[in-house]
Amino acid sequence: MKVFSVFGYTGSGKTTTIENIIRELKRRRYTVGSVKEIHFEAFAIDTEGSNTNRHRMAGAELVTARGYFETDVLFPEKLPMDKVLSFYDQDYVVLEGVTDYNLPKILTAKSICEIDEKMDEGVFAISGKIANEIDSYGDIPVINSLDKVERLVDLIEEKVFKKLPDFAPRCCSGCGHDCRTLGVKILRGEASRHDCILSSSKIKLFIDDREIDMVPFVQDVLTNVIDGVVKELEGYKKNSQIRIEIGNNYDG
Repeated sequence: MKVFSVFGYTGSGKTTTIENIIRELKRRRYTVGSVKEIHFEAFAIDTEGSNTNRHRMAGAELVTARGYFETDVLFPEKLPMDKVLSFYDQDYVVLEGVTDYNLPKILTAKSICEIDEKMDEGVFAISGKIANEIDSYGDIPVINSLDKVERLVDLIEEKVFKKLPDFAPRCCSGCGHDCRTLGVKILRGEASRHDCILSSSKIKLFIDDREIDMVPFVQDVLTNVIDGVVKELEGYKKNSQIRIEIGNNYDG
């Protein structure tokens, strides 16, 4: 799954840019998901006095509203982006307004001043209303999604890579960089997605078919524990592939 964000000030053209990108990605036969970050403290779908709100106030930890044409699962908290993305399996997921996660970004702006204020190292393209005035900002292309969306999506296909983990530097710097620095280097062509050591790890953990990222220390602990147990069993061979499945009612 490849994930990127489109961010910028209100009125800069974020949603229009995302709409055009999604349409073009779909035209190219990709599956697409999206996440909208809402910067409004009073925002809530679950309004006071509604039946779902009454369920939550009574103590339900997770509430679901199931209608004829949509189902809304209501978490009473702001979920970490990793948790949000765990519900997605599309080829691309477009985030609107998200800046607190390790991913490539497209900045939308109305003016050079807005670009200056919002620019960060993860930006690989600029779009929005400013695209009516300039074609580039330094070495970053400025592309109008209204009439050049094919070029913008070409750049997305070129630059956006499979989602990286976002571990704290103290947890994993096995590639020689922290996760966010590696992301920037990949965008600049100074590193590869394969440089992330998790890409070539010897052990993988899946929970309900979803792969769980593990820092090298955890991988080593899990490997040593499993190897230490199974090497005492008949049939064990050094360096052989080991597969373990755990379930409530696993019957083989």
